[in-house]
Amino acid sequence: MTIFQMLALAGAVVAVPVIIYLAMAQKLSENAILAASLSAGFGAFTAVTLWSEGVMPLVANHTVNLWGVQVWYDLLISVTVALFFIVPRARKVGMSIPFWVILVGSTASIALLAMIARLFWLENALAEDAADAG
Repeated sequence: MTIFQMLALAGAVVAVPVIIYLAMAQKLSENAILAASLSAGFGAFTAVTLWSEGVMPLVANHTVNLWGVQVWYDLLISVTVALFFIVPRARKVGMSIPFWVILVGSTASIALLAMIARLFWLENALAEDAADAG
């Protein structure tokens, strides 16, 4: 097994239990620190990848065959759907939507996770302010 196959398998080993948990949990708690940590970790992995391999393999991965284009479309659709659900909540807490959409459009999951972290933090801060005032 190559290192790339092991990394791909590791992603599935982590993601599948989380997906099952999300499907089965009666109540989910939003965690800004977890979202920020995932953003930072994936950002660091991406930085290492860019440093090691450059940006051209990214272009090649998504343009070399139909599977590459399919994965590209899947990424675009997933990010768009995520933004569809996040933007209304972000707007309610006063986040700069154009800034975040451009950042997410430029870095996908890295900025999406950072946006979610900021959203959770702001919502929590507003809820605490409302509880203190009430």
